[in-house]
Amino acid sequence: MSEADCLFCKIVASEVPAKIVYETDRTLAFRDVNPQAPTHVLVIPKDHYRDAAALAAADHGLADEVIKTAHAVAQQEGIVEPGYRLVFNTGPGAGQTVFHVHGHVLGGRGLQWPPG
Repeated sequence: MSEADCLFCKIVASEVPAKIVYETDRTLAFRDVNPQAPTHVLVIPKDHYRDAAALAAADHGLADEVIKTAHAVAQQEGIVEPGYRLVFNTGPGAGQTVFHVHGHVLGGRGLQWPPG
């Protein structure tokens, strides 16, 4: 999939609407359209990277900024206490369905591990 066809790139470009909850110069956070918890926010870099491995290989501090944005979202949403989950699915075998790296910030209820 090219960046031109990427749903999350279209959200960054304001071509597709999203409920944006937090933004920095290089990151964007918006509510998941199919929430799996009371708080379910996706955090993405504005630049396109296919998955967490590609973001890590970029090696310019952006992965750090994505995680800091995720924590800022958790603070804003009031889920730092009692806790929240941050999940990056990398590849189709892990459940990644949109191939623009994104972290899921999940909280607002007890989250058991393993899920189920």
